[in-house]
Amino acid sequence: MNRDLTCGPVMGSMLAFAVPMILGDLLQQCYNIADTLIVGRCLGKNALAAVGSSFTLMTFLTSILLGLCMGSGAVFSIRFGQRDEDGLREGAHASFVLIAALTVVLNAAAFLCLDWIQVFLRVPNAVWGMMREYLAVIFCGIAATFLYNYFASFLRAVGNSVIPLAFLAASAALNIVLDLLFVIALNRGTAGAAEATVIAQYVSGVGIAAYTLIRHPQLRPARGRFRPRWFRVREIAGYSILTCVQQSVMNLGILMVQGLVNSFGPTVMAAFAAAVKIDAFAYMPVQDFGNAFSTFIAQNYGAKKEDRIRAGLRGAVIASLAFCVVVSALVYAFAGPLMALFVEAKETATILEGVRYLHIEGAFYCGIGCLFLLYGLYRALGRPAMSVVLTVISLGTRVALAHILSAVPAIGVVGIWWSVPIGWLLADLAGLGYYLVRQKTLLIWPEDPAEK
Repeated sequence: MNRDLTCGPVMGSMLAFAVPMILGDLLQQCYNIADTLIVGRCLGKNALAAVGSSFTLMTFLTSILLGLCMGSGAVFSIRFGQRDEDGLREGAHASFVLIAALTVVLNAAAFLCLDWIQVFLRVPNAVWGMMREYLAVIFCGIAATFLYNYFASFLRAVGNSVIPLAFLAASAALNIVLDLLFVIALNRGTAGAAEATVIAQYVSGVGIAAYTLIRHPQLRPARGRFRPRWFRVREIAGYSILTCVQQSVMNLGILMVQGLVNSFGPTVMAAFAAAVKIDAFAYMPVQDFGNAFSTFIAQNYGAKKEDRIRAGLRGAVIASLAFCVVVSALVYAFAGPLMALFVEAKETATILEGVRYLHIEGAFYCGIGCLFLLYGLYRALGRPAMSVVLTVISLGTRVALAHILSAVPAIGVVGIWWSVPIGWLLADLAGLGYYLVRQKTLLIWPEDPAEK
């Protein structure tokens, strides 16, 4: 089931690899949306605001682990492209130890800082009780997030994007069933929504770990084989930590914007919570396509196939922009009905604010589509620091403009919405400029650190 992306039709191979990843994350968005929809319809506006703000915080925390796994996955892909079985095994062992240790630290910090979150995110008292109840449960799923993303990154790096999809599909279906049971039948409130999510996360995390260890016995702990080699740890850390910084900076910026949104009260909080879910669902396929593109580039980078890299880059840009144009048109046209899925018709102010957000964001998905390709390209070519730079430009602009514009009475909260596409545009210009200046020197072929 592993797919070798260094041979065969360029776009055919890339799309065949990307489709299961896209379907998987769409399913993940489905069970995130299930939380939001069930909570919003059954528990009311304040509960929707609580779960929505929690989602933004959890996205930041899990982005740290996701970044580490994505960075490790780039190294795995390069070693797979080089046909270096020892390097792949040793890198996987080093990565597991590094990310597992950081997961323990992150989980402990999350619980210790739980009561500081209300101040940091400026959560109104009317919302905080439900939000704290939700977070106290949802933090228990951080370890499951590590398991799923680590083993999914390994499988995707060796060309298997189908199995992560299968486990995610099972998890998504289970989450929706448990949401209905805990929130509606058992009346467990926001804590019930969190419990449903955590149980589903452990099903997918433990399940994919067991599958991978059975199908890839070289990853199993064994005497004399699981001991991490320090040069592998340094290599993994070099890729993973910078990718982690890129992912966490991106989501820290979003978290800081969440705090600003919260200062406008529960109506804007609820509108943002629903609109962000629609937004994420709309551009998630192009984000996953960017990750699949990154694996394609990394495997061919390891195999030193420059022609396939350049052909893949051209095809990916065309496919990504075409998709974004279509999705932008659909979100702009159907923003009202989409918001009405999450919010009762009587909450007209919430629906109108969400529509205004989607009309601004939805018109500019080409900007985020281009940015995801740039992130994937520089990560695959061993330049994760450039991805960090682009993220800082995008999110720095977003946070600064959001605070500046929203403080102007004539602009208000709409300034927060406009700050996002402006940040995308500036980061795109920087990333494209760097590529045009450095394209002749980007393909310096990687070496195995064991040979140095």
